[in-house]
Amino acid sequence: MAEPRKKQVSLRGASAQEITRDALLEKVSQERELRNYSRRAAAAALFIQRVWRRYSVTKKISVQLQEEWEALVNHHDALMTSRWISCSLLRPFLFFITYSTTVHQKLRYKDVKCMLTCFKILLESINSTVSQKNFCSLAMGTLDERKTWLYQAKKLISVCLFILAECDYSCAGERETIFLTTLAMRLVVALTDPKGWKSFSSENIRDFDSAGKELVICTASGKSHLYSRIRRYIIKLDPRFAQNRKSGLQMEDHLLITASAVTLALRPFQVIKSNLNDFGLLDGQDVVEQYCVFILTIPWFSQRLPTVLLPALKHKSIVLQCLRTLLISKEKIFLEMSKLDQSEVAGCCPKEIPAVGWALANIINLATESDNDSADSQQFAQGLNCKLYIHVSITVAENLLACFQAVGQIKKGNHGCQNTIDDSRGTVDPDSCVTEIIGSLKMSYIDLLKPVHLQWHLMTLLTIVNKDDFILEPDNSPDEYLGKLELLDIVYFYSYMLRIFSYLNPTVGSLPILNMLSFTPGFLVTLWGALEDSIFLGKNHTAEDNKPCTSGVPGNQNDSSFQKKQRRTAKDAGNKWVTVLQKITGKSSADVDCMHSFNCSRDSSYEGDSCDSWDVEPVRQGPQGISKDMSCLLHLFCATYSHLLLILDDIEFYEKQVPFKLEQQRKVASVLNTLVYNGFSHSNGMQNVPLMDAAVRCLHLLYERDCRHPFCSPSLWLSPARKNRPPIAAAARAHEVISTNLRLGDVSTIPGMSSVIATIPHVFPFEERVQMFREFIKSDKDSRRMAGEVARPGPGSIEIVVRRGHIVEDGFRQLNSLGSKLKSGIHVSFVSECGLPEAGLDYGGLSKEFLTDISKAAFDPEYGLFSQTSTSEGLLIPNTTARLKENGIQMIEFLGRVVGKALYEGILLDYSFSHAFVQKLLGRYSFLDELSTLDPELYRNLMYLKHYDGDVKDLSLDFTVTEELPGRRVVIELKTGGKDVAVTNENKLQYVHAIADYKLNRQILPLSNAFYRGLVDLISPSWLSLFNASEFNQLLSGGNHDIDVDDLRKNTRYTGGYSEGSRTVKLFWEVMAGFEPKERCLVLKFVTSCSRAPLLGFKHLKPPFTIHKVRSLPHIVAGRFDSLYVTYFWLL
Repeated sequence: MAEPRKKQVSLRGASAQEITRDALLEKVSQERELRNYSRRAAAAALFIQRVWRRYSVTKKISVQLQEEWEALVNHHDALMTSRWISCSLLRPFLFFITYSTTVHQKLRYKDVKCMLTCFKILLESINSTVSQKNFCSLAMGTLDERKTWLYQAKKLISVCLFILAECDYSCAGERETIFLTTLAMRLVVALTDPKGWKSFSSENIRDFDSAGKELVICTASGKSHLYSRIRRYIIKLDPRFAQNRKSGLQMEDHLLITASAVTLALRPFQVIKSNLNDFGLLDGQDVVEQYCVFILTIPWFSQRLPTVLLPALKHKSIVLQCLRTLLISKEKIFLEMSKLDQSEVAGCCPKEIPAVGWALANIINLATESDNDSADSQQFAQGLNCKLYIHVSITVAENLLACFQAVGQIKKGNHGCQNTIDDSRGTVDPDSCVTEIIGSLKMSYIDLLKPVHLQWHLMTLLTIVNKDDFILEPDNSPDEYLGKLELLDIVYFYSYMLRIFSYLNPTVGSLPILNMLSFTPGFLVTLWGALEDSIFLGKNHTAEDNKPCTSGVPGNQNDSSFQKKQRRTAKDAGNKWVTVLQKITGKSSADVDCMHSFNCSRDSSYEGDSCDSWDVEPVRQGPQGISKDMSCLLHLFCATYSHLLLILDDIEFYEKQVPFKLEQQRKVASVLNTLVYNGFSHSNGMQNVPLMDAAVRCLHLLYERDCRHPFCSPSLWLSPARKNRPPIAAAARAHEVISTNLRLGDVSTIPGMSSVIATIPHVFPFEERVQMFREFIKSDKDSRRMAGEVARPGPGSIEIVVRRGHIVEDGFRQLNSLGSKLKSGIHVSFVSECGLPEAGLDYGGLSKEFLTDISKAAFDPEYGLFSQTSTSEGLLIPNTTARLKENGIQMIEFLGRVVGKALYEGILLDYSFSHAFVQKLLGRYSFLDELSTLDPELYRNLMYLKHYDGDVKDLSLDFTVTEELPGRRVVIELKTGGKDVAVTNENKLQYVHAIADYKLNRQILPLSNAFYRGLVDLISPSWLSLFNASEFNQLLSGGNHDIDVDDLRKNTRYTGGYSEGSRTVKLFWEVMAGFEPKERCLVLKFVTSCSRAPLLGFKHLKPPFTIHKVRSLPHIVAGRFDSLYVTYFWLL
């Protein structure tokens, strides 16, 4: 049944069928909106009609005027006067030309012909000596004539600048346009140069000069877009044009147009300098700001211009005015530069090199004068205020780094978004198409900054700092910038430049500047002197002073004592570097051996130092607790010193002690150790990333050198974390978290303490790191056990049968393909040499026996896979001929799994690997001095060559090395074409490091990679990162060469009826206690196959040391005894 209708009330008093109140209101609203729309539509239609009518009428008038004008100019010879030019020639011309350029925004052929005719007439008029015929004579006419002349001159300049902006030499068929541009530029230069007007006399020269300057004022401050259109022209010039400028390839028209454009750009500066601003129309600062925004940001600005024009651009009246304005109006100028990046993409990639980056490069090029053909001509531009130059460069570089950081964050976000998209079509990434272009662009930009990494640049600045001698322009200079160039100014400059170079080319971009900084005499010592005063003498560099760079080192570092110390350290450092880093006398093998013995003995001066003395208080809060000044000092020092440490050999470091004494080296290490530890523990290391990266790198190099030849107290490395180290289990879990996050590429969620463990694990004692390693393995075993895998020998484990005489081959054949499954338990059955199965149950002892026996056989040098180094320790390293053996690489990889299995099960192997080889397993690079641990004789020869005093050419060496292979010799080039490159005094250092790199890295790399692949199948690389090379060997083969009898007795098991109180057992321990250390080690090796005790004591010996009682020896089968001796120590 239908629902009854609700009662509705009609507003008109009729039936409810008519309309409701709400519906009526809605209808009225719609009608009102319709009427409003109709009114707006009618108004818009009227407006369009007016615009169109105006356009139509203007177009008709323009066409008509142009036709009449063309007819008029054909008979101009008899009519040409200044008034005729103004009224009859220019008035219609400016009307139809302005209309045409505004509407079409390009040059039409018909317009070009009119412009050529007009410009020729105007040039003829301006060059006329008859006042009545000279157009510029109107500048001295009546008030109306002056106003008309000024207006028409401005319009003419605007048209000429439009023509200049449209000029493009790269377009074919533009010859007539180029000729037109030439006439236009001649006209503009003539109009703005009163001295070129032929009609003036000596009486009215001042009036003409005022008129010309007023025109320049109006041009620079009006809507003529002077600098933007000059920019459009210059940016179209090919930089190669500048490269060919000495060969005479440039055309005369090109030079004339470019010179005229530069002249126009610099004309306003002449007006500013003359202090003639009677009209109140010229804002000098605004003009310079426009110049900075539009001209200084032109990519390859100096390279696009002919050489003859550069002196005008480098004149002090131009450069200094720009530098001052950049400092005064930096926020406004940087904002305009950022808008420029968004508004145009011409000749560069603004995301890769923003406008402020080109401004920095152009400032450096305009402030320096360097000729590649002559080193003597390299200097700063004449009259340059170096302090002002450095301050501006710092300001611009800081803004550029902020731009780079913003672009990096955007790219990171875009990359994250792209990773979430599953594109199964396999499309090509569009970014890969421009990667090569962007790389070339960045390298070209780095070349523009070449003066920065030339030594004369830094040496000149240091000379100014030390001699209190600098160039300054006192006139019109803000008082804020009157002062002396300070060391801290130089530090900021080069710190920012290092960061810029590193961003543009993370691999090798910073090498040129680091090479220069490292080998500048005294610079590194001067940096450390400033840091030492700040940190150890209580100078104020706390975070409260975290302000932008001021003039010099803040606080009381500007006092006279600081300056005297700075000069003294610079002078001393210079003498040291001249003595050491140049040629020094060669050392004999005996001298080097003595040096090594000296290195291995610890300096008694730090034996008694406590941890507190190495925990440096001023840097206990990390980077966030120090000032911006100290942060830059530390960054530059760490980056420079870490680079120098790569090539500083042990003779220079330990014996000559340059650039620092060992006492200073310990101070450096303590500062960096405290800074890095607290930087990660307090803020996850994400604050001031460049400083942390440089500090970590420098700290690692010092620590690795100390591990090889100690110069620091062990307490120094442990001091920062002595009070707040987390529990071992918690630290292990945190380290696993960071490893997982790093594999996933997420560094934002990494806890601070985890970053410490991953980056500087040495702050934890070695024993604690071994416990962490065991925690990792325990956790991994637990997770595998929960997954159903068998961890111990027994039912469900991997069963293998091994022949005693073929243990390596059988093990390789049955286990090599297992990969990470080798973590599971292994049940081993031995077959004797007679072919009979050996009796015995494997409860862990047979598996251990198998691992020790297979490693003993495979690592034996006679087997051919590994060889021993020529050092006294006889450490193991892969044999380079192993790759020639059948399955040689696969065998090396399998041995990596064997070692990994031993580490995983806690089984000690009585072998140690070479330092260089272990470095590869830990993912670290080996440097020159590590060669002494691999081939001492070769190391001595290289050191002799490095410090050789004579002519190296006499030794007839080239960049090759000869490798001995079975039955043949192979000559390997150390660099491309190395057999044709002779070793000279200039490149001998390169040769020395090339030889070391080949021996330590390249030669064993394929074998090391194979071993590494096998090792990481069982042991995670993050677990191994806790240790250095020597600690890895201890982890593999145990601790000291002596036995703690009490610890062994405490962790011994007794079976078969024996107990700790048994008479035989007591006699055994008495005998053990009376043995010499070497004899105790032999007993331990007889029982466990390894002569060294477990690192954390016998509690961790697997399987445990057991004394078993046997009542009747004849009943023991020989094979059973052989198979059980690794598990039990038999006593009758």
